[in-house]
Amino acid sequence: MITVHDLHKAYGAKTVVDGVDLCFPARQLTSLIGPNGAGKSSLLMMMARLLEPSRGEVRIEGRAVAGMSVAEYAKRVATLRQAPEFNLRLTVDELVAFGRFPYSRGALTREDRRVIDEALTFLSLEGLRQAYLDELSGGQRQMAFLAMTIAQQTDCLLLDEPLNNLDIKHGVQIMRALRRLCDEQARTVILVVHDINFAASYSDHIVAMKGGALHCAGSVAEVVTEARLGELYDLDFEITQGPRGRLCNYFNP
Repeated sequence: MITVHDLHKAYGAKTVVDGVDLCFPARQLTSLIGPNGAGKSSLLMMMARLLEPSRGEVRIEGRAVAGMSVAEYAKRVATLRQAPEFNLRLTVDELVAFGRFPYSRGALTREDRRVIDEALTFLSLEGLRQAYLDELSGGQRQMAFLAMTIAQQTDCLLLDEPLNNLDIKHGVQIMRALRRLCDEQARTVILVVHDINFAASYSDHIVAMKGGALHCAGSVAEVVTEARLGELYDLDFEITQGPRGRLCNYFNP
């Protein structure tokens, strides 16, 4: 379980995350939602140890992550940043192998190869393993980066807008894969997502932020309401409950 305590981030006089206290449930999918500038990515990057908090701390199972070595942390938490870029010309197979670096330090073992194969199979990427990243579509490339993150074999995955610039089909493929990671492998997945319908359809837990502060947090039923989303986004919502979940209409409610 990951918890954050009085987490705060400021750049000079500008506060982007303001005293957030949260508990992220283990083995569940949590979506971070909210308008632009809400502090979602800053919060996630502090949890990922890629951004230094101005105040407060992040803990895993009660232990402060600031006290963990880089190697230990990398075996517990994997992070996929927004729009990751590699300047090297790599194949999908070579990219996914980077996920094994915390274990093999570049000298791949038979076990590493097995884990890489499993990650590629999990995302149905076997046919693309020898393809170069610059030859792939945006959706295929994002799936390859997700496979690298899965191959790191951590209990927790932190994903910053993994659906950014993807078409509907690839967005659904990513979210289904993340859902399966929780259900089939008992992983903890925390992601920043802008599409409220993806969050409502696939999440166990939702954290809503606005203006750097926590707006509300809870189950889909608790957070995805017309009143709460209306306050969060300053829009009118019409929410329909169907047999497959909630559908949020904010285009023409």
